Amino acid sequence: METVITATIFASAIMISIAALGTAIGFALLGGKYMESAARQPELANSLLTKMFIVAGLLDAISMIAVGIALYFIFVSPFTALLG
Repeated sequence: METVITATIFASAIMISIAALGTAIGFALLGGKYMESAARQPELANSLLTKMFIVAGLLDAISMIAVGIALYFIFVSPFTALLG
């Protein structure tokens, strides 16, 4: 019983950390590409900024889904029902 709970918590921690790392890398690439494209064509900077924020929201939503699933595993722990 305790090993299942421990494994669930470790898996949830790994899921949250990978989601945070992936989001950080994604935001870094997104911001860098925005700065590069705004420097090349300054007249499109406002249009590109709007599109960048839309993509940033989608990028953040993916990590929030992983965090939600990890919190579900931590607090509800559906794997303990399989034990007994």
